[in-house]
Amino acid sequence: MGGQVLEFVGECALILWDALKRLFQKPFEFAELAQQISVIGFGSIPIVALTTFFSGSVLALYSTEILVRYGASSLAGAAVGLAVTREIAPVLAGLMVAARAGSAIAAQLGTMAVTEQIDALRMLAVHPTRYLIVPRLLAAIIALPMLTLIGNYAGIGGGMLISRLSGVPEASFTRSLQQFVQPWDMVGGLIKAAVFALIIAIVACRQGMRTEGGAVGVGRATTSTVVISMVLIYAANFILAGLLY
Repeated sequence: MGGQVLEFVGECALILWDALKRLFQKPFEFAELAQQISVIGFGSIPIVALTTFFSGSVLALYSTEILVRYGASSLAGAAVGLAVTREIAPVLAGLMVAARAGSAIAAQLGTMAVTEQIDALRMLAVHPTRYLIVPRLLAAIIALPMLTLIGNYAGIGGGMLISRLSGVPEASFTRSLQQFVQPWDMVGGLIKAAVFALIIAIVACRQGMRTEGGAVGVGRATTSTVVISMVLIYAANFILAGLLY
């Protein structure tokens, strides 16, 4: 088990190092980058917006009940805003992208691996890292912070709606939001999102490129990508929460 973990970490580190070395090599695959941003980013907007909206709503549903009961309803905006910007939006965006786009990347690269398309790229003097990994890595790092911003607005909007229905005036909610939620809270969430994007892309590419065993292997690589990415996102979130806040 320990050897497998070390092997996994080493291979991910090598993929990242190789991608960084080839990041600025010509020709750069702008078309592939745009395609991946569309797949990872725009395609994930509905699911990220919905999950963060309802998560912010549930948070407000519980918190405002307690705050109103103890006469602290003016803090509802702060409670929802801090939770959404620091935790809910970046983590949920990361989990949704891991489930939707990470699995798709692993399945695509895994299919290419078992059908020897990656070997064909090498025969054509096209390095797989430059053509396959670099665009996906950059697309994830660009798209996930953007999705986190959308999640911030959706989550806070859901929290504001439920708070109003629970008797908290909108002006009071907005005032506490502006008073307690600082720019660094949002910036820290975007930093988290960028780290989560790096994790998802590297894990998905590693699992896809190492796929063996035909269709069964592709399914195994897809499943393991989602599971590993989610576990690493939670672990990284714990570490980043201590470092950033």
